[in-house]
Formats: sequence, structure tokens, C-alpha cells
Amino acid sequence: MMAMFRSFVSAAQLRQQQPGQQPGQQSGAAGGDSLESQFSCPICLEVYHKPVSIASCAHTFCGDCLQPCLQVTSPLCPLCRMPFDPKKVDKSSSVEKQLSSYKAPCRGCSKKVTLIKMRSHISSCTKVQEQMANCPKFMPVVPTSQPIPSNIPNRSTFVCPYCGARNLDQQELVKHCMENHRNDPNKVVCPVCSAMPWGDPSYKSSNFLQHLLHRHKFSYDTFVDYSIDEEAALQAALALSLSEN
Repeated sequence: MMAMFRSFVSAAQLRQQQPGQQPGQQSGAAGGDSLESQFSCPICLEVYHKPVSIASCAHTFCGDCLQPCLQVTSPLCPLCRMPFDPKKVDKSSSVEKQLSSYKAPCRGCSKKVTLIKMRSHISSCTKVQEQMANCPKFMPVVPTSQPIPSNIPNRSTFVCPYCGARNLDQQELVKHCMENHRNDPNKVVCPVCSAMPWGDPSYKSSNFLQHLLHRHKFSYDTFVDYSIDEEAALQAALALSLSEN
């Protein structure tokens, strides 16, 4: 919501530029907004909070924003998509120092605030809250008359069958179970298999960790067409195999 609001405000400022004035050459509050943009996280589009930098590409993000990328086996920089070593992500002291030094006007009340305090100021600024309330609501570019299915199972994130930890993607589920439940003897239902059209939600794996490591090395989304049944998928695979030979 805040990112959408910022885009709306930026567009309004561009419309208010004087004839012949170029973006980035704004005066007054708009110039401060440009400074704020220079110190904004590419993920959340807000002023950096506890900034960290990736050593290999030098891109900087909020520590919390980058955290999900550090949980996967082979992380990629969210900005340039280059692989990086999660052990070589460090606190960006130089950026934090600049955040404490520079001031920019609040985009609501125009009060000059140090960048490091901008987030807390905006959260309590009544002018910003009023502008957000008047922000246009999201509307689809092309209206559709098709009903939105409500019974499609979630096949993107899963719940740990041992402790109930939520919102784990397939790789995170494997990592979580290996780190926290390696010696758990309980038989549990595989949440990945049970979400599939062919899955049996009552079947309990006798060795769930081995099942995870061997059965779920890849994501089904890469290979499976969920719109067809198992027999049709088998026939399609056989036809493709014959055509390649």
C-alpha cells in the first residue's frame, strides 16, 4: 500500500514540474524526495531500515527485506539476479551514517526529517495518512467476467507437519525440517504431496525427511500441468518421449 502511495505521489510531482524542468532537477520538497529515493530499498521502496549490502554486487537492501533470500540454497540478488554467498552479506555502516546525516522533507507535511527517522515520522504523520486514504484503489487493467476460483489449493507455501511453522516454500520446508526435526520419529503427512491433485491427505510417510530429500528435489510447478488428470499427464509424457526418439 505504501509503495503504491509513493508511486502516486511521484506521478503527481512530475505533473507539477515547471515547463522545461527535468526530473531530478526539482526544487524544494521534490528535491528532498529525490534524495529520499536514493536511499530507498529496491524491495520495499521505503528508506533503508538496518541496511545490509551484498559483497559481490554491492547492492543494498533493508536487512529484513533481504532475509527471505538468505533462506534458500542458492540465493540470487533481488536486483541484478546474480548469485551471491549469503555469508558475505554485511551491515552497511556507510549507508547508515548517511541516513543519520541527510535530511529530506516529509512527503506529507514537508517537515525536514533525518532519513533514518523518516519511517517512524511517516507512520505518525496525519498528512501522509490522509493522502494514503485518498490514494486510488487498485483496479485491474482489463476487467474480467470470469469467476475467480476459491477452491484452488495453495501449492506455493506449506506448513511444517511437525511443528506447524507456516509459509515455508518447498526449499525452506526441507531446510526447516533438516535443521529442527532431523530426529523426530513421528509419522506425518507430506504437505507437498497432499496439496497435489493425486495426493492422499491421509497417507503418513514412515520416513518423512528421506521422502522430502528424494521426492521433492524439484518444484512440481516446473514440470506439472495441474489442469489435467494423472492419466492425461502420463499420456502426454509418453507422447513427448516418442516424439523425441
